Amino acid sequence: MIAKLKGLIDSLGEDFAVVDVGGVGYLVSCSARTLARLETGTAAQLHVETVVREDAILLYGFLDTGEREWFRLLTTVQGVGAKVALAILSVAAPEQLLQTIAAGDKALLNRASGVGPKLAVRILTELKDKAGRLALGSFTPGTAAPVAMSGGGASEDAISALVNLGYKRLEAFEAVGVAGRELGEGADASALIRAALKTLGKELTR
Repeated sequence: MIAKLKGLIDSLGEDFAVVDVGGVGYLVSCSARTLARLETGTAAQLHVETVVREDAILLYGFLDTGEREWFRLLTTVQGVGAKVALAILSVAAPEQLLQTIAAGDKALLNRASGVGPKLAVRILTELKDKAGRLALGSFTPGTAAPVAMSGGGASEDAISALVNLGYKRLEAFEAVGVAGRELGEGADASALIRAALKTLGKELTR
């Protein structure tokens, strides 16, 4: 079982890289985000997920362990194979995925090839609890992602109100999360909305 490859990037394809390790070329499937960070003729180290099938041994490579953990997590969802998991990782960084799943926002997932509305909902449903427990590299859930918010019902009411005002659910979720941490437990929906609008206003003027 191959867990890591360190060598020279021999060539790059649309969805793969060939890594030369001591004269042996390993074909490794990668996300678009990983491929964009690789360059032919340069040294690289890829964390590898090996998938053994009856007819082939397939290698999937990632520059960081966080992306590999998300690949493993995504492929636990029924209907998400390796190809779809790489497509999702091609449109979103691990921290974006964590925030998206915590917010229950399927818009980003729908941008990935092979992910329709039903599959997006299934991913959000099945991974909500698991994703909240992931710590990916320097990204720790609960710090960069506003997962914990005060007053569950009030927070959801505030998010819904902001969505009705035209904000995307993910940015509403993030703003209400910031407001919840500032105001503390017990803040009502109206207070959360006011504080969140201030945060959103600052972001819009940057």
